[in-house]
Amino acid sequence: MNSSKKASRLVRLFLCLFVSLTSANADDTGIPIRWKREAVARAKDRAVVPLIPHYEKSLVRRIYNRILTTEATKKENYRAEIPETGTPYEMIYLNEGDFLMGSPAQEPKRNLDEGPQREIAVSGFWMSKHEMTWAQFMPFAQKDPPNHYTISGSPKDPKGLDKLTDWISSPTQVYASPDFGMGVDNDFPAVGMTQNAALRFCQWLSLQTGHFYRLPTEDEWEFACRAGTATPFSCPEDQLAEYAVIDPLQIRTAYEKVGSKKPNPWGLYDMHGNVMEWCLDAYRPGYDHLAAENPWVTPTQRYGRVIRGGSWYDSAEYSRSAARSCSNPNFNLQDPQLPQSIWWLVDAQWLGFRIIRPLDIPSEEEMYQIWNSGAMHHQKKDGVFELR
Repeated sequence: MNSSKKASRLVRLFLCLFVSLTSANADDTGIPIRWKREAVARAKDRAVVPLIPHYEKSLVRRIYNRILTTEATKKENYRAEIPETGTPYEMIYLNEGDFLMGSPAQEPKRNLDEGPQREIAVSGFWMSKHEMTWAQFMPFAQKDPPNHYTISGSPKDPKGLDKLTDWISSPTQVYASPDFGMGVDNDFPAVGMTQNAALRFCQWLSLQTGHFYRLPTEDEWEFACRAGTATPFSCPEDQLAEYAVIDPLQIRTAYEKVGSKKPNPWGLYDMHGNVMEWCLDAYRPGYDHLAAENPWVTPTQRYGRVIRGGSWYDSAEYSRSAARSCSNPNFNLQDPQLPQSIWWLVDAQWLGFRIIRPLDIPSEEEMYQIWNSGAMHHQKKDGVFELR
């Protein structure tokens, strides 16, 4: 037998062995049996278990491999549907660019944590045209009966969970009306979710579409909000009422449907007001610590995560392009659970999110780190900061 035939035979033997081993470790749905064994074990363990299942890395690897095989989209706006629900969403493409992050010292109503200004280079990305709505978020948040999942959001009982999307951690039952009585119709912005819940939604959407979605970093958010402007708002200040859902008279009782006001110069709606929006970063006062290109301040605590944009509950100063805020334990003050929910914030009826899709696909390790960066229990020093 010549060397080429020997090599061919070895390849066939290896493939047969691989198929045999794969079949022994997965059922006919393609879900590894070890995932199911872990789900049962986690459900039986009454002790505090890690919030991130061990199978999460394998799950992310599958999503990553799918994303690598998806044909790249042109650098243009697009409209798509969430495959499992048919719910539409729209993405606006923003070209890479440089901008001055933060506010100048002379800007009225500025806070100390908005400076000193720093020039940041931002790579190209798509951002959702609107804040995520209940129509888009709730099929994920209620994708299965709540008693199928542990407090961490991993499955309790693997029976009937035959799709990869079933294995993405999802929110536990919300104990009150998730919209706080403000309206849960399709075009109202979804609110009250933790950063962890928003990131898991991104993972759920990424698996279905083959595109990598996440929350924007703080610099990406401000870059998109400014839309090439350097003024406090991306619109003339005397026209703010035409662009922003805010509460200068302290009379509002609820949000408005997304897109009810005019968009900013780059076609993004509700960047000023309506609901505040989660960013990917941990909060730090000022910008001295930021890298000059595509910075991300990686969180190490549950609270103290950046939120931007102002809300229907706020006056104009809080919806300026440079205005910053951060999450803190008061967002969940009325939650009686111990540990408190990692999915819902019962005192944050003005907080939502929008998504981005970066042009450059990150590594598998980066995807894992990003999607799991919100899965943390409340720690002793969460939300404690000192302004310099």
